[in-house]
Amino acid sequence: MRSPSLFIGSLLVGLFLLMALASYLYPVDPNAPDFLHRLAPPSPSHPLGTDPLGRDLLARLLHGARNALVVGGIAVSVGFALGVVSGLLAGYLGRYWDGILSLLMEALYALPGLLLALLFAALMGPGMVSSMLAVGLSMVPAFFRVARAGAMSLKTTPFVEAALALGAGPGRVVFRHLLPNLLGPLLVQASLAFAAALLAEAALSYLGLGVQPPNPSLGRMLREAQGFLPLSPYPALVPGVALSLTVLGFNLLGDGLRDRLDPRR
Repeated sequence: MRSPSLFIGSLLVGLFLLMALASYLYPVDPNAPDFLHRLAPPSPSHPLGTDPLGRDLLARLLHGARNALVVGGIAVSVGFALGVVSGLLAGYLGRYWDGILSLLMEALYALPGLLLALLFAALMGPGMVSSMLAVGLSMVPAFFRVARAGAMSLKTTPFVEAALALGAGPGRVVFRHLLPNLLGPLLVQASLAFAAALLAEAALSYLGLGVQPPNPSLGRMLREAQGFLPLSPYPALVPGVALSLTVLGFNLLGDGLRDRLDPRR
């Protein structure tokens, strides 16, 4: 409660997780059309209204949140694993390892993350798996920079020198001594990266390169509702508000974690 950012971010992220879990409990099929009730306003039978094909917006929202959670979670995991391992090795080993890996990451970092995700998705083809890998690979440079900077600042500390004096090898020093001391900034980066992953997944789905129809996605729901805004705002308002609040929640959570885990504060 002493950190408003952490408190509000946790509430919004918790609500997003509850939405994803509720998709297993809500009994309505998200892909079942009801042509007699297209673009219907909220009602007892459809709490959030229906889309242009008469599909229940609440069901599609819940399943879209679940798909976004899966894509974002795996994408961040891919970026975290590849970026952290390569960053730790580059920062600790130095020399030509640092030069080669840093040059590769700078080349990737020169491209905007969304553009890089679009490039990977276009090369691997549309679909949920390709969008996960595309978004995850686009996040590797950010995790690499955090891990590399932390490893370079910690490798000359007394506890690392003591581990080397006791005969610890590079692998043990990196994963047993450096990585645990970098979990704070890495968790902050992971929270911020999750927000970026949700936006990237929505953008890919909006362009037809992410989750494929008829499976629901927040970005695809926005695409499908775009041409029907004068008739009904609900098909665009529901996924738009949900996506905005979720991204805001992860950003606030990252800011709160940064303040909470920073020992200088």
